[in-house]
This record gives sequence, C-alpha cells and structure tokens, in this order.
Amino acid sequence: MTERKNQPEHTFNWKGALALIVGMIAGTSVVSSINVISIFVFNTNFQYSNFYLMVVNAAGFLGAILTYDLAIARPQTGQKLGFNLSVTDLSTHLIIFPFMFGMMLIAEFITSQIPISGPFFGPFYEFFQNLMANMTADMKTLIVMAVVMAPLFEEIIFRGIIQKGLINKGMKPAAAILIASVVFGIVHGNPWQFVGAVLLGVVLGLVYHRTKSLLLPILLHAFNNLCSALLIFYGDTESFAEVFKVSEFKVLALGIVLFSVFYYLFSRKFSVKHSEK
Repeated sequence: MTERKNQPEHTFNWKGALALIVGMIAGTSVVSSINVISIFVFNTNFQYSNFYLMVVNAAGFLGAILTYDLAIARPQTGQKLGFNLSVTDLSTHLIIFPFMFGMMLIAEFITSQIPISGPFFGPFYEFFQNLMANMTADMKTLIVMAVVMAPLFEEIIFRGIIQKGLINKGMKPAAAILIASVVFGIVHGNPWQFVGAVLLGVVLGLVYHRTKSLLLPILLHAFNNLCSALLIFYGDTESFAEVFKVSEFKVLALGIVLFSVFYYLFSRKFSVKHSEK
C-alpha cells in the first residue's frame, strides 16, 4: 500500500477506535463461526490447531483494518487506506537496528524489576506464563505469528492508523507517539509485556514519524520478536542476561550506551523532518 501525495489523509478519533474494535471482533467471530459449523457438520474442531491459531489471528487484524478503511478512512478521504512502505538507504538501517536493540536491553532491565510473586503478581504471572506456554509449541507457527504477522498488522494499526491519524488530526507528534505506544502496551494485557511494548513502541513511533516509512518499524518490530522467539526456544527465557549469564546491570549499561549513541546518530540524520506530501 502506497500513500498518495497531495491527497487528504485520515484522522483518528473515538469512531476510529470503535471501528478497529468492532472489526477485530467481527473478523475473529467469522472464523470462530466457521469452526463451530465444522464441529457440527464434519465433527472436526480446529480450535487447538496451529493453522487455526494463525487464521483467527490474521482474521482479527484484517477485520480491524478493513473496517477502519471502509468506515473511517474512505469516507474521510475518498480513497482507500494507504501507507508508505518505501525502502531507505543502508546507513539508516545501520543506525536504527542498534538504536532499537539498545531500547530492547533497557526494556528488559526495567521489566525484570516488576515482581513475579506475591498475592497479586504471583497468580497473574503464573496465568500469563501458562497462557504463553499453551499458545503454541511449534516454532514455525510462533515465527510466522510473531515475526511476520504481528509486526505487519500491529504496525499498520498502532503506527499507521492510530499514531498517524492523531498527528493528522493536529496532535503534537510526541503526544501521538506516546498515546499509540501506551495503547500498544495495554493490548498486550499484562504488566511485563506492557513496559517493553510502551518503550519499544516509542522507538517504533519515532522512527516512523521521522522517516515516514512504515516498512522500518515493521522490520524493527520483527527483529525484536525474532530475538524473543529465539531466546524462548533456545534459552527457555526472553532475557538476554539469563541466556548469556551476565549481570542485568551490564545489560542495562550496554543498552544505555547503544540507545544513546545511535539515538544521537538517528537524530542527526533525521534532524530535518521529511514531508509526506
């Protein structure tokens, strides 16, 4: 999808939020209904299959995006929803990936400070761990969902629709990036992923706002999720500190250095904000 120049662009408000929610519910409901029919007619339940997991996940996201496109974007702009997916130069990639990795390490340290025991956090953490463990034990399915589907669909919604729509509405970019990042964290549904999602969402939002290419946050999001998936399967944890047997403070220090250096380089390279028009 490519953005059109000199054309009106969509703005995001409560109606847009409602359209996304309704669309996601509708999309997942369609797939669930098909599965119910399959149970009664063919005596086959796909609910616990990896294929069904991927299909229902995709249906929810596609339903949300399609509903927003038809109910909000097209009535506002007179054209279908579109995004800039242009490829940038190699030097940009050499800056933004260490920039992202630095924030990943910082987020890991902050997340590790959230309790995983006690009367509230203990049962919640156990429930969350069981939920993640039971989602899928197949690495290929996890890679497709976490490294391909989630970055593509989530960046379209949180950066391409929500963040950009808020900026188009007149909101200051910093506020729009923060709001999109907080919502991104909330939908993860637990405090441990919330912190990382918000911090990483800020980096993704900043990269998108400065470069104007949605392809870059999609790639960065995929990079983050790929690292997490590999850590889970080969180290049984999402912690770099645990896998590489180093202090959490060393991980934090490296994260701060990488984030600071490459944020400076990123800011210098994109000190003049590019126009989307």
